[in-house]
Amino acid sequence: MKITEGVQGTFEFVEKIPPIISDFDKVIDCTSKLVTKSFACGHHHIYSALALGMPPPPVTPKNFSEILKYVWWELDKKLDAEMIKASALVTGMYCAKNGITFVIDHHSSPFAVEGSLEIIANALEEIGLSHLLCVELSDRNGKEPKEKGLTETENYLKSGRQGLVGLHASFTVGDDLLQKAVLLSEKYNSGIHVHTAEDVIDQQLTIRDYGKRIINRFKDSGVMNFPKTILAHCININIQERELLKKSNVWVVQNSESNMNNNVGRFNSSGLNENIFYGTDGMHSDMLRSAKSAFLTGRETEEIQASTVYKRLRNVHKYLNRNNFRGDGDNNFTILNYDSSTEFNQDNFPGHFIFGVESKHIESVISKGKLIVENKKLTKLNEEEILNISKEMSKKLWSKLYK
Repeated sequence: MKITEGVQGTFEFVEKIPPIISDFDKVIDCTSKLVTKSFACGHHHIYSALALGMPPPPVTPKNFSEILKYVWWELDKKLDAEMIKASALVTGMYCAKNGITFVIDHHSSPFAVEGSLEIIANALEEIGLSHLLCVELSDRNGKEPKEKGLTETENYLKSGRQGLVGLHASFTVGDDLLQKAVLLSEKYNSGIHVHTAEDVIDQQLTIRDYGKRIINRFKDSGVMNFPKTILAHCININIQERELLKKSNVWVVQNSESNMNNNVGRFNSSGLNENIFYGTDGMHSDMLRSAKSAFLTGRETEEIQASTVYKRLRNVHKYLNRNNFRGDGDNNFTILNYDSSTEFNQDNFPGHFIFGVESKHIESVISKGKLIVENKKLTKLNEEEILNISKEMSKKLWSKLYK
């Protein structure tokens, strides 16, 4: 059965409705449980899954540019097909257990890009998740990886898979690649998923090399013509750029914890429209955690309210629905056993959402009518096997780093 959310767009407290029936042979007793639409991650980096605990680089990064150079651009170049699959499986496992049934991912494996999107798609589908994928295109590794990335993107879109055209930050994307990305988006009725003004270095180098600020460059090139376009971060933008964003139909995705970790600044929605949702930027796979972080940082930057945070958490569903992406329909639910120490109702929902409800309360998850998590465990795959493979692949990856 379909369970709608409360009048304020909140979780619904289930007391007297019939149980949810999933898979036709499974009955879930939801008495006194919280039932809500499952979550979607607006910006993930599955490729970073094997980085947890990785050896430190030989040079300690002092700024964002060096973090890219010595950590992420070192790691993504050493990935292979086995590592990519392990990353997708373990990330998918964590997403599902945290109530996420739809993942928008931004992938990077420049020297193992061929077939990478299909590997990720198949792994996520094994767990029961829907997805919207792309390859991070860039000029930073030379002509051959760039061309292979373009080919991988077109082959994936041409196959009928739903996807986006991915770009790394503006300062690593030349005019020729930018034009080709826009043409691909037009050809396959897609959009651009791109890192945007995450750090001030992106603005500085874009102005130096292309004579324009980032949002102006994206507007002039056609990136912002697509309602499917996602601009990740948008931290270091000025008033004029904010005005361009406000007048556009593109979406901005906020990643608070990543921004703090990289010390690039804090998101501020001043001057923007309401097309804002949340991602994790590969830091973790927990959208409730991302929302709480956005609330805490937003209290300082824009005096944000809990109701606005919840709205932005749910805006990703509007993005997916308006653009007719499959997999985020009505029959996606998260069921929580929330053992609140105080009364919980529609009126005091905001306080419980920010300070009470956590992913640890998630008990079962339904994706497209299928029960994919039951009693906190995956139903389709063996979690221990996934973790063992992930550990094995992380050792393989780490042995290749800094050589």
